[in-house]
Amino acid sequence: MKIRETIGMENPFRYRNKSQFQARMNQNGAIETGLFSADSHELVPTNDCLVQDERTVQITNSVRDLLNQYGLSAYDETSGQGFIRTIVVRVGVVTDEVQLVFITTSENFPKKQEILTEIKALHPEIVSIMQNINREATSLIFGEKTILLEGKTSIDEAIHEFHFDLSARAFFQLNPKQTSRLYDEVADALTLTGTEKLVDAYCGVGTIGLSLADKVSEVRGMDVIQEAVLDAQNNAAKNGIKNAHYVTGTAEDVFQKWRSEGYTPDAVIVDPPRTGLDASLTQAILGARPKQVVYVSCNPSTLARDLALFEKRYRIRYLQPVDMFPMTSQVECVVKLTLKSNQKQKIKS
Repeated sequence: MKIRETIGMENPFRYRNKSQFQARMNQNGAIETGLFSADSHELVPTNDCLVQDERTVQITNSVRDLLNQYGLSAYDETSGQGFIRTIVVRVGVVTDEVQLVFITTSENFPKKQEILTEIKALHPEIVSIMQNINREATSLIFGEKTILLEGKTSIDEAIHEFHFDLSARAFFQLNPKQTSRLYDEVADALTLTGTEKLVDAYCGVGTIGLSLADKVSEVRGMDVIQEAVLDAQNNAAKNGIKNAHYVTGTAEDVFQKWRSEGYTPDAVIVDPPRTGLDASLTQAILGARPKQVVYVSCNPSTLARDLALFEKRYRIRYLQPVDMFPMTSQVECVVKLTLKSNQKQKIKS
């Protein structure tokens, strides 16, 4: 097994296309926005962050000041009172479209029309303003319900020649420049002839699978967030791709269902959250024995755990680290796995 040299960035600043700044009341009764200190929910007021796209912090600060001007309140974890929990800003780095999302504790938005009118005047680059309601006492940022306040429900972003719609809750890599490199590495890790059936597990808005659709006969993907799956379906249509199909559900349940229906993929791409693969999905992939697996990981510990299981039937060809988050300790990794020759013989027999 070979660990290749990490692919870094020439300019490792201002790369994050999305900010999620928490809102809290300060001692003077005004809303402050910032990030939590390590291992706590103690807010560190933040007016700038050198790894964030400048537009995300500028808009957050501007909107925060506007909310203070209209006398709105921020959420208090102890009492459960207050309105604004989080201000989320996402920028289409290629398209320059911007989405603003208010995470709130209730659907009733005080002074909504006045605030929206001022935001549009101050920031005409914002093409989508959404409100997400999260009433729960939870560390999760987004709740289940999302409402369109102004403009479009999604923004447009592009990677290579493909355009993608991104809704408020949809996952999309935070570093677009490195994302292009990451997807190139995924493509390089696969040997494709055009006849393969490909599964894109944890597909999000379909970015990885759609970028490979012209190199395989079929792409199937799944994600637990329905809005992301709808985005993936729309993105396939938007890019004229007819051989990609997406469904809502957990990767483990959907993959098992497809197997029970007699579907066997030739290649599988997994790009799970930090918790890694669900044990039942790992076993289902091992049982299906696709010839190629590409594992995209953002957590070395769960990657090591999962690769120990894959190693029973797969040869780990190499690990390619990609520095997706410069100035942090986090590194994304692309792993190429191929089915061992004795496992191919078992399939034929």
